[in-house]
Amino acid sequence: MPALTCAAITCIYNKDELCSKGDIKVGGEDARQSDDTFCASFVERGTDSVTNSTAGGCGCSTIDICCEACSCQYNDHQNCTASQIDIEGSNACECTQTECRSFCCKN
Repeated sequence: MPALTCAAITCIYNKDELCSKGDIKVGGEDARQSDDTFCASFVERGTDSVTNSTAGGCGCSTIDICCEACSCQYNDHQNCTASQIDIEGSNACECTQTECRSFCCKN
């Protein structure tokens, strides 16, 4: 499992820049660069959402990552094989405002 750091502090799963969800999906099937990717598991923390989703969980430093970015060199049959990934999107309000900064195009 890759080590994950997450700057999407507006996500309900973000706990101390780690993820408390347990697994995430990186979207961007046709990505050619990192800003074509996004954390499809992102859910904005807000007044209308469940704001205590991280209450029982801890932030995890390693996590299972399903990756739809077919052209990423770390994608092995939709499984991320990178040793470390970084999710960006500190002011994100929706998943498309996040990105996998560790994306590396194999072509």
